[in-house]
Amino acid sequence: MEGVVGLTWADHSVLVTGAGGFIGSWLTRRLVDEGADVVALVADLDARSEFVRGGLDRRVTVVPGVLEDPAAVARAIVGHEVDTVFHLGAQTIVGAAQRDPVATFEANIRGTYLLLDACRQAADLVTRVVIASSDKAYGTVGELPYTEDTRLDGRAPYEVSKTCTDLLAQSYAAGYGVPVAVARCGNVYGGGDLNWSRIVPGTIRSLVRGEAPIIRSDGTFVRDYLHVDDVVDAYLALAAWLEGDAPGAATDGIAFNFSDESPRTVVEIYDAVCAAFGQRVEPRVLDRAVGEIHDQFLDSGRARAVLGWKAAVELPVGMARTVEWYSALLATP
Repeated sequence: MEGVVGLTWADHSVLVTGAGGFIGSWLTRRLVDEGADVVALVADLDARSEFVRGGLDRRVTVVPGVLEDPAAVARAIVGHEVDTVFHLGAQTIVGAAQRDPVATFEANIRGTYLLLDACRQAADLVTRVVIASSDKAYGTVGELPYTEDTRLDGRAPYEVSKTCTDLLAQSYAAGYGVPVAVARCGNVYGGGDLNWSRIVPGTIRSLVRGEAPIIRSDGTFVRDYLHVDDVVDAYLALAAWLEGDAPGAATDGIAFNFSDESPRTVVEIYDAVCAAFGQRVEPRVLDRAVGEIHDQFLDSGRARAVLGWKAAVELPVGMARTVEWYSALLATP
């Protein structure tokens, strides 16, 4: 990635919420490899996760707890004198939000304002906060691609939780000067995503098992698909910008879209997975997507202009890495 000069992470104590999850594991690995003292707020550890399989649980300070517990959040920040926060902890499954909206609101909305308030109270420690958000915060709009000026208008439970996340970040920035910025990404793929209902890991698992993969929608839904390495680069670039060039803009809780700006249908992604796997099997198309927006994709002009960020992992390369990771996982008894 060209553009923003990265931080020297060896000088920093960093809290990663959701460190045991898909994206959080890879972000944590990068931070640890670059010398940061990482504090991981973790509710549950999954032995199959990259966080455990990669030994990250032994290289960081693990604080057991959930975002909805203000004491755990405060203990993680104050007890370890954290200066940088990456807030990735969330309930991230659209279907789960549809089935149980209250649990999603608790994790994504209450968890976010408690995290932000802990940062407010520790203003002498915390100098930068990156909030991981989503294209779902925009809801359904008539004009695509979304820019950062597109109205935040989530309606379905998961969308609402992300809209609220972003508005809370803006509120704490404007009202209390919390140095926060928001990262909005589309669909993220790569090794380590254990949510098997998603098209990439679900397809790979079915192919490994010799089963017909399932497409939950009708296959025509359009999304951005960004490799997890590009997302980690994006988060780190945003933190570096908050450190250096952002003193005025940061108080607005400014948001950045991150996309490779090559939107694809579900069927196109399915075909890319099969190509990386070396075998194409006719999928079972269920046409049962509920509570999901049909077409969503992002404009990343602000990230290019301000951060110097640009997606670097091309789809065939990213899918090859992804298939390799899952093949190793699924080959393990």
